[in-house]
Amino acid sequence: MRVYVPLTLPGLAALHRSGELGPAPLTAFAVTPALRDWYGEGADEEELEYGALGEAAAGALRLLAADPAAPRRRVVVVAEVADGAVGADPREPGAVTLTAPVPLARLASVHLDAADAEPAVAAAATAGDGDADPGHELLWYGVQEIPHLL
Repeated sequence: MRVYVPLTLPGLAALHRSGELGPAPLTAFAVTPALRDWYGEGADEEELEYGALGEAAAGALRLLAADPAAPRRRVVVVAEVADGAVGADPREPGAVTLTAPVPLARLASVHLDAADAEPAVAAAATAGDGDADPGHELLWYGVQEIPHLL
């Protein structure tokens, strides 16, 4: 199963140092039946995955609101995990719980705000609404680029 895990830059640095995303349990987002229902009929897989990424970006914004010392850039890591390592999370459509740490080798990509998005992300994080939209798209990076993102 493909999962989208919200992080901050300090969280990404910890992942890089330890070689795994954890400890479990971790909140993540995925294309779940609840997310499919929320989007309704006609949504294709790409649209659903973009929706799960958006939910994870909102989760990263909530993490930033809780950590005022973290740089004001949302981070989402995408990983492929076994279905058995994912539990249901009824709090919101697309939410899941990872029941085991995720090794760095299972990551598929990293999505991160550009540096010029920091003022808008800071304002959205300060607003206290985890669903606020800073108006910036996350950029895609390969996992091998993590050291250069820190």
